[in-house]
Amino acid sequence: RPVNLFKRFAETAGSHPEKIAICWGDDEFSFAWVRERAARLAAKLRDEVGLQPGERVAVWLKNCPEFVPTLFGAWQAGGVVVMINNFLKADEVDFILSDSGAGVVITDASSAEKRADLEGRGKGWTFLSIEDYEGWSGVAEDADGRDESDLAALLYTSGTTGRPKGAMLSHGNFLHNVQSCIECLEIEENDRMIVLLPQFHSFMFTVGTLLPMISGCGIVLLKSLHPFKNVIGEIIKRRGTILPAVPPLYRSLAQTPELPPLPL
Repeated sequence: RPVNLFKRFAETAGSHPEKIAICWGDDEFSFAWVRERAARLAAKLRDEVGLQPGERVAVWLKNCPEFVPTLFGAWQAGGVVVMINNFLKADEVDFILSDSGAGVVITDASSAEKRADLEGRGKGWTFLSIEDYEGWSGVAEDADGRDESDLAALLYTSGTTGRPKGAMLSHGNFLHNVQSCIECLEIEENDRMIVLLPQFHSFMFTVGTLLPMISGCGIVLLKSLHPFKNVIGEIIKRRGTILPAVPPLYRSLAQTPELPPLPL
């Protein structure tokens, strides 16, 4: 039986659909919520856009709850995810879309100006907005026979020494990375991963997004790092247990005066 990222997620979501998958400010979203929206997107991509297995779906989003079902919906439809850094300029996005061969771009209202620029270039891209997910009613079948050897995503380098290059990563690459992290971090189902770095980056894409959704622990998705005391408050309020970050952030944590006990 073929194994892929969507099927592994669907098994996890099916085993505890009502469990909280994502905390976002005062809002909470269950695994069933993620699963349902992934299915809506998959149906949209297959039935209306006509996406074929292996075709590229660009994901151009800031951190948000919809980021998660967007990934799994693209995989449910048999697509290959192309991650777009949301800080890039329109010309830089154009290069990645053209280089990857992406025909579909999923974005949000915050990219409206750059989206209009790209649409005006007449290159035939189909744009979908996460704000429209609520209005879609179709439900897709489970993913076709994509397996571990099939391409799952193109993650582009930052391009510091030339044009960005798309690293081709399979379903097996990600599943093995996730399993390594589960073992290394000794992940348990009552853990909650605190996500405050960009989800489009390979680190948060794998450790902060795929790992929780496949292992069944939740995500505490932070809206902002400022003021930093709000980050600490959110960690305590949401009982975040694992904080993948970078040294400057740990330094800020260590230098916080009168730091209360944390559940980390």
